[in-house]
Amino acid sequence: MLSIGQGYDIHRLVEGRPLRLGLVEIPFERGLLGHSDGDAAAHALCDALLGAARLGDMGVLFPSSDAKWKDARSELFLAEVRRQIESKGAVIVSADVTIIIEKPRMAPHLEAMRTAMASALGIPVSKLSVKAKSNDGIGAIGESSAVAALASALVEVP
Repeated sequence: MLSIGQGYDIHRLVEGRPLRLGLVEIPFERGLLGHSDGDAAAHALCDALLGAARLGDMGVLFPSSDAKWKDARSELFLAEVRRQIESKGAVIVSADVTIIIEKPRMAPHLEAMRTAMASALGIPVSKLSVKAKSNDGIGAIGESSAVAALASALVEVP
């Protein structure tokens, strides 16, 4: 049976942290605040996949109350999501990620993100789409105070 999941994440941009999105470090004067590395793109993708496989969400698997995940890199999260999906006998069919950010421009980094996240999930790059949109100056994202990401995933579950 095919099952669809969706994911969403948002983090504040702050000084003193690297900007990591889609498992790629992007040169910028601010980075994402979070218990882990704050990678909103990877976190949204994790939640979409977990939802499609009916395995809960990131808060269940990687609670921010657990010091084990403090400053953890999102490669670990995607790898564990992959393991959980495979242990259920499910298969990732496809996924799509949209990053919503005003600055910096994402276009030069999208292919590297796509490749890195597909690799962490053990899927062909052809199964993953990554794109970016601005918020046209509206709200916290438009003011470059935050970055959000949306994801959808299609998983075949037994």
